[in-house]
Amino acid sequence: MNDASQVSTWSPEGERVAPPSEDMLIAACASVYDPEIPVNIYELGLIYAIETSPEGRVKVEMSLTAPGCPSAQELPVQVREAIIGLPGVTECDVEVVWDPPWDQSRMTEDARLALNMF
Repeated sequence: MNDASQVSTWSPEGERVAPPSEDMLIAACASVYDPEIPVNIYELGLIYAIETSPEGRVKVEMSLTAPGCPSAQELPVQVREAIIGLPGVTECDVEVVWDPPWDQSRMTEDARLALNMF
């Protein structure tokens, strides 16, 4: 992730708003859950990259657990909505990528415990 902490953007009210921190962006992604799996998509390892610009533009590269995932249309939209609502974000682009393919090794230990996948 790029360090955009030194620059701020203008809000609609004319106030300066700092771009979101990496922790804020991760928390926004972690607020999204696959409806079939009781673990957030960040802990599942579906978020591959988050890039920011000093102007508040955010780009997310994410994957899905499988190409035929029933939530393929809604999860990227939910990620975009979670991030675009953060202070300092001016636009957000979410791209679904398939390379490298997702596998269980991308999951956090907490996610594996929650799903009994050791």
